[in-house]
Amino acid sequence: MAKKKEDVNFGELSKDELRVKLQESRDKLFQLRFQNATAPLKNHREIRTTRRNIARAMTFLKQKGDNA
Repeated sequence: MAKKKEDVNFGELSKDELRVKLQESRDKLFQLRFQNATAPLKNHREIRTTRRNIARAMTFLKQKGDNA
C-alpha cells in the first residue's frame, strides 16, 4: 500500500495547531477547486483528501472542546 504524502496525526496536535491545520486545508481546497475550474487537475483525488483532512481536523477540535 502506498504511503501517504502528508501523514499528520491530528490527535497529537494542540487546539491552536489544529486551527492552523484547518485553515491551511481550507485554503488548499479553495485553490484546488479554483485550479480545477480553470483546467483539469493532474491529481483530482487531492480535493477528496483535502476535504477529509478538513473533516478530521474539525472532528478533533470538537473532541477537544472547541467549536471551529
